[in-house]
Amino acid sequence: MARSTKRIGGGERAYRGGRIRSGVRGARRAWPYVLMAWERWQSLSPEEKERYKKQARGYAQRGRSLLDAQRTRKPRG
Repeated sequence: MARSTKRIGGGERAYRGGRIRSGVRGARRAWPYVLMAWERWQSLSPEEKERYKKQARGYAQRGRSLLDAQRTRKPRG
């Protein structure tokens, strides 16, 4: 017998429940990767951590400068 697609409880509340359920499922799938990344980060030397932080700051700065350039560009039309 197939599952019914009718939502019990009605409207917005049922919709949020589905989103929460899918969010929990996603968190369960992501957890092993998050744990592995945390363990790897903890095993790095302070110099390596600082190198990664510097690299991340560079990426963020590059992204901000690209967004600023797009904002100042003339709109098409």
